[in-house]
Amino acid sequence: MGKLVLYGVEPSPPVRAVKMTLAALGLQYEYKLVKLLEGEHKTAEFMRKNPQHTVPLLEDDGQYLWDSHAIMAYLVRRYAKDDTLYPKDFIQRAIVDQRLHFETGVLFQGCLRNIALPLFYGNAIEVPRAKIDAIYEAYDFLEVFLADQPYLCGQTITLADFSNISTVTSFAGLAPIDAAKYPKLKAWVARMSQIPNYNQSNGYGAQMLVDMFKEKIQRIV
Repeated sequence: MGKLVLYGVEPSPPVRAVKMTLAALGLQYEYKLVKLLEGEHKTAEFMRKNPQHTVPLLEDDGQYLWDSHAIMAYLVRRYAKDDTLYPKDFIQRAIVDQRLHFETGVLFQGCLRNIALPLFYGNAIEVPRAKIDAIYEAYDFLEVFLADQPYLCGQTITLADFSNISTVTSFAGLAPIDAAKYPKLKAWVARMSQIPNYNQSNGYGAQMLVDMFKEKIQRIV
């Protein structure tokens, strides 16, 4: 096994999802902070490693991988002792993949990034109500996904849980989860908060992003 190096920033949900995967697999790694707001991800050195200049970026024995879902799947395939986190069964893997794509397209791109970019890379101080409504629409789907099972894809935690929880917990200040309307989602968030190393891998960074939103947003309009 080569040396693992994770490049990232704590508030980033994709970075936190990778950190949860590394923790679940019991893998040791070096963490290198990338100061996005100072443009460190656009330096020649960083772009040589990742031309898309995004985080997370994983270095494994001189090889570089980016995109959280690609990194997480790679880590399981290479280092996991079994396939629980990313099942080999065709149907089960397809379900996990669907939930991962949901996180990317709906939760992260459609909701979080749509709110964050104007705030942190523009001069916005307001968030349109429609963007908050979109978060609650995503919660509707998650409530259905959970059905009568403890995790998003069944009876055990998978990579889909890591990705989705990292983004959902980032919405705590924007769209609080009503236990009466979303009992399964609320219970799932509480359940995920009990996994080993949760605070170090996700809780701390999620709260950082919640606080960043609180500081920037003056009004929901």
